[in-house]
Amino acid sequence: MKYISFAIPCYNSEEYMEKAIESILKGGEDVEIIIVNDGSTDRTSEIAKKYEEEYPTIVKAVDKENGGHGDAVNTGLEHATGLYFKVVDSDDWVDESSLKKILSTLHELVDKKQMVDMVVSNYVYEKVGAKRKKVIHYQNVMPQERIVSWKDMGYFRIGQYILMHSVMYRTELLRVCGLKLPKHTFYVDNLYVYYPLPFVKTFYYLNVNFYRYFIGRDGQSVNEKNMIKRIDQQLYVTKTMIDMYKMHEIVNKRLRAYMTNYLAIMMTVSSIIAIRSKKPENLEKKKELWEYLKEKDPRAYRKIRYGILGQTMNLPGKPGRKVSSLAYQVANRIFGFN
Repeated sequence: MKYISFAIPCYNSEEYMEKAIESILKGGEDVEIIIVNDGSTDRTSEIAKKYEEEYPTIVKAVDKENGGHGDAVNTGLEHATGLYFKVVDSDDWVDESSLKKILSTLHELVDKKQMVDMVVSNYVYEKVGAKRKKVIHYQNVMPQERIVSWKDMGYFRIGQYILMHSVMYRTELLRVCGLKLPKHTFYVDNLYVYYPLPFVKTFYYLNVNFYRYFIGRDGQSVNEKNMIKRIDQQLYVTKTMIDMYKMHEIVNKRLRAYMTNYLAIMMTVSSIIAIRSKKPENLEKKKELWEYLKEKDPRAYRKIRYGILGQTMNLPGKPGRKVSSLAYQVANRIFGFN
């Protein structure tokens, strides 16, 4: 039995993918590693097949035509046989001791027939040049090492939301909810985390620094210049999230509050990238995004637009845009976005 299927989407990842693979191999036969070569033009496929030959019971090498990160995740999920599904980007890695702790916990839960829908753990910003590594944890939000539900959830601080780095979903839940990420689109990790949430009834938090999130490579999608260049994709993802659910139809109050705040953060990120670009056409796109939310979900619009983040992002004129950019710079220093 495979307890975790790890999907590693790879596009021209020959320089760093082996670190990701080697870190997961420490899980032995309990894990499955699905290396998805997303139409690479370098040695990515060759390296993946080398690992498949060396570890035939653990590693699967899957070649596909280029479809982007989300499509590679879809392919990984199609090939997954593990009880849980985890995405590890090819320039990131996982911590060995944390991996063993998580696997041990899953063994216990399965033995007791107490499968949970979502497993959450900490992630660490492995930021280039940073002397001190920032850890995103959930000690103040979730009870540790026991099965809990949304009613047990505490208050999330800004910068502390559940991301792809910190979440592991039950594989069958992702299939039942019909998760399908769009092709050729960046920032779909937000859709990956957000869409399944109403299907999650139980979860389990381990306070271990499991995922190591490398940040600082020029080509990364979270690099500010790249985010400005790809603003249309950021806006598309945010609009897709708006289309997914009407907030007032989510019955569970804690879940509804969490998802509303998550959407507020996405509205903020989209808005601030438009402001930072200093391009009139992007400022118009920002305005159109807020109008889109107002039309699609008026209740959520009122909640988000007149909250602290919404008001900050919509201060009028150049002085308002300066305040918004300053807020972004402060948050960037604290959380190390890019």
